[in-house]
Amino acid sequence: MVIKTDLCSYTEYRIYPGHGQKFVAKDAKVSFFISAKADSLFHQRIKPVKLRWTQAWRRMNKKGKVEEGGKKKARKAQKFQKAIVGMSLDDIKKKKAQKPELRQAREQAAKDEKAKKMAQKKASSSKPAVPKGKADKSQKLPKGGGAPAGGSKNFKGKK
Repeated sequence: MVIKTDLCSYTEYRIYPGHGQKFVAKDAKVSFFISAKADSLFHQRIKPVKLRWTQAWRRMNKKGKVEEGGKKKARKAQKFQKAIVGMSLDDIKKKKAQKPELRQAREQAAKDEKAKKMAQKKASSSKPAVPKGKADKSQKLPKGGGAPAGGSKNFKGKK
């Protein structure tokens, strides 16, 4: 024998025949509550998700139902190469295909060349260094911060 049951619109518990309480709102929406407690909480506008004993809270916090497949596996990101500014994809692939010794030799040669250029630059621009010191005391500014005594022309406040 099959018993017709309804669901409580607040707690989502099964309501068997002869139990529960119906409420019809002004917009003709019918709510069926399992108990006066559920009815009262609904009318106080307390969200069922915030109450631990309701099915809505259990669903929100993933309680109860055990999934068949367990946890879903995260997909591993596929690796792919893009061309970068100054190098095409073919150039990058050629560089990767080179033997490490060749690559290191080229890098070392580039470093040596850069060091040579820096040494030449230093030698050509060797000027006598002027010591950094304090400004002359004869050019000392007044205590007011150097502003003229009459005030500034762009003053927009009260005068």
